[in-house]
Amino acid sequence: MKEELIKIESLSKHYRVGTEVVKALRSVSISIYKNEYVALMGPSGSGKSTLMNILGCLDSPTAGSYYLNGKDVSKQVDNELAEVRNKEIGFVFQTFNLLPRSTALDNVALPLIYSGINKGNRQQQALKVLDQVGLSDRVSHKPNELSGGQRQRVAVARALVNNPSIILADEPTGNLDSKTSIEIMGLFQQIHQAGNTIILVTHEEAIAKHAHRIIKLLDGNVESDEINDHPTKIDQHALKQETE
Repeated sequence: MKEELIKIESLSKHYRVGTEVVKALRSVSISIYKNEYVALMGPSGSGKSTLMNILGCLDSPTAGSYYLNGKDVSKQVDNELAEVRNKEIGFVFQTFNLLPRSTALDNVALPLIYSGINKGNRQQQALKVLDQVGLSDRVSHKPNELSGGQRQRVAVARALVNNPSIILADEPTGNLDSKTSIEIMGLFQQIHQAGNTIILVTHEEAIAKHAHRIIKLLDGNVESDEINDHPTKIDQHALKQETE
């Protein structure tokens, strides 16, 4: 039996812009299960970014419920949401969001500071995930000494370091060339195979096709929610040979 990780029920989000009320999400209901690989798609204004912000506990809904690991987080206040974000969610952004003056190791270890883990253990965990993403030889490098693909790998390692319930990736290949995009999608494939739950936000059909389930939003509603029976697979061995 599949284990329900996320359950959102009749979720709505309204914004007031001047005298107008913008309905970004209109009574959306979705369940996402442990170890699923889901792509959220939709054009600009579809509500996908609003939904991502709520799933990432960066924002709260106007109405409806959001259960994460059985806990209703939709009613939580800011400091409680910050704790959920740190423990449960690993973020990967299009723009990497790395600290420019810090090494790869320090960037990856950063979330562990907020978890109260001592320096020795922080570094040990950060080294482990940097090795996982193929960057054990780049731990002392700063972002400006790394390629775009390597920077995104550091960001993925930082997302993994707390062993979160969800990896939430927002347009993770948006700033990368096509070859590097394939490398990063290969990395997400490995992460999913290792048992992680991935929610990928993208407007690119080719990127969405790597996921095993594709949810499309339009005008704040779920337009379609379909299983992708033939997800794009990347030959890791061939990719490794190509990049060496």
